[in-house]
Amino acid sequence: MQSMETLEIPSSFAENMSYFDRGLDQAFTWFSGNFGTFLFMFLIGLVTILVARNVNRLMESYFKKANNRLHMDTTSFRMFRHVVVAAIYFIGIVVVIFSIPGLRSLSVALFTGAGIAGIVIGFAAQNTLSNIIAGLSLAIFQPFRVGDRLDIMNEYGKVTDLNLRHTVIITWDNRRLIIPNSIISNEAIINWTIEDPAVIWPIDIGISYDADIDQARKIMIEEARKHPNVMLPQEVKYNVVKPSLIKSETLKMGFFDSPVLHPVDPDFRERGEVKVSVVELGEFSVNLRLLVWFKDRSVAAGSGYEIREAIKKRFDKEGIELPYPYRTIVYKTDLKKEKEATEKLSHTEGTN
Repeated sequence: MQSMETLEIPSSFAENMSYFDRGLDQAFTWFSGNFGTFLFMFLIGLVTILVARNVNRLMESYFKKANNRLHMDTTSFRMFRHVVVAAIYFIGIVVVIFSIPGLRSLSVALFTGAGIAGIVIGFAAQNTLSNIIAGLSLAIFQPFRVGDRLDIMNEYGKVTDLNLRHTVIITWDNRRLIIPNSIISNEAIINWTIEDPAVIWPIDIGISYDADIDQARKIMIEEARKHPNVMLPQEVKYNVVKPSLIKSETLKMGFFDSPVLHPVDPDFRERGEVKVSVVELGEFSVNLRLLVWFKDRSVAAGSGYEIREAIKKRFDKEGIELPYPYRTIVYKTDLKKEKEATEKLSHTEGTN
């Protein structure tokens, strides 16, 4: 038995080695016969990558030079640049497919059964396709543009890029928020830049009930007026219309200079007013709200902090008291003594 097993092992090993050698020979023969095809695919891929990168670089440099003269819309141009680069890669893939007979016949078969193939591809790439369609929609309808400042998904930041797949937002603390286009297109967005960048910013301050409201109001208005970022009283007497991809030089109008401008709302033509209102009578404070105008959202928050600090220092100098919570503390021993005193008084009155 042992001698027969020892004879079978070399035989099977030799057969396996012969199969391996034949397979290796066939693979080498096939690779040698298709070496030109592989070389062609490599060259086409290399040329496609080089052309796409150079076109991307040339378009970006052209935009930087032309933007100073033509004031082109950054969002539309970036989306157009991404589409051109994607089209170059697509053309390279098509050239490779139709240059190989096997892939060409496969592509014809897929095209013949386009219905089934479309369903399969649609299910497999639905997220990618939805991001691309949403990205094109965002670039066309422009609910926001590159450079706009947004509140979205409980974050505040500036849009730095919009491509076919996602939107990049740099937050106030220098984080990069990358949101797929299909998600951001379904989100409610506060756009602080679109149409009219000027903003009314609230600053809430509480004073004690013993403080003089009129004096506190006067101090708050004076300190707000001292800040350089607070807008002076003015009235906007002109309208501007939304331009196309290229913006005319005549549309540059001070703090309204923006890639896309819309008519100013008639309700907000008069701007620069500083108001202080009593918004709440709290448990231990009179809550005042200071409303000031800033040219845009980018300076509103920081300037608001500085104005609040200046008001606090002025309140301390002028003797305006800030509120402190008042609490009445009752101890059990006091309740017991009060109860005993009440019972004693009742007993005395009953005796009399």
